[in-house]
Amino acid sequence: MAESAVSPGILTHIFLEIIHSPLNIVLVALIVFLVYKIFKSRNSSAPITSAASSLPKLKKRDFTVEELKKYDGNQEDGRVLVAVNGNVYDVTKGKRFYGPGGPYAAFGGKDASRGLATFNVAAAGEGYDDLSDLSTMEMDSIREWESQFKEKYDFVGRLLKPGEQPTNYSDEEDESTSTGDKVEKGEKEEKPEKEKKVE
Repeated sequence: MAESAVSPGILTHIFLEIIHSPLNIVLVALIVFLVYKIFKSRNSSAPITSAASSLPKLKKRDFTVEELKKYDGNQEDGRVLVAVNGNVYDVTKGKRFYGPGGPYAAFGGKDASRGLATFNVAAAGEGYDDLSDLSTMEMDSIREWESQFKEKYDFVGRLLKPGEQPTNYSDEEDESTSTGDKVEKGEKEEKPEKEKKVE
């Protein structure tokens, strides 16, 4: 009984303190506005995630720098690919970061290795970058970023050096779900060394 009598008095006192000072009213309004923006941003990011999940999984293949540029999120399907340390990842589910208008949009459709190593978004290269001039610390940073990409995003292939031939990837995931259709080329497909290490 004593608690219920005290409780309305405390709440009334707090309410009166808030409305008594114009500064307090402004602060409460600001807090309400920020909470509203947080909830609104969470709800608006849901369509991007569902659109990314509706895209079919990209078959593994290797990309030249020119082929990778096509996947910057501006094409019809909106798919975004990013290369890190010679490997290409499908970052479409992180499109709000790597897609058009995102804070890391400069990495979409490009090799982000140098930018991630130097913490400079503008350092995303236009051509093939061999990264040979980076320091040991910068290369360690790239490897850390690459491990995060491996955890979050799908590996879809490698970034080819100029003149390098693409690897034929076996379609293990599709074979296990289909009725056993095999490649009819008569040539044996092999996994690249990098893919063997990833698994």
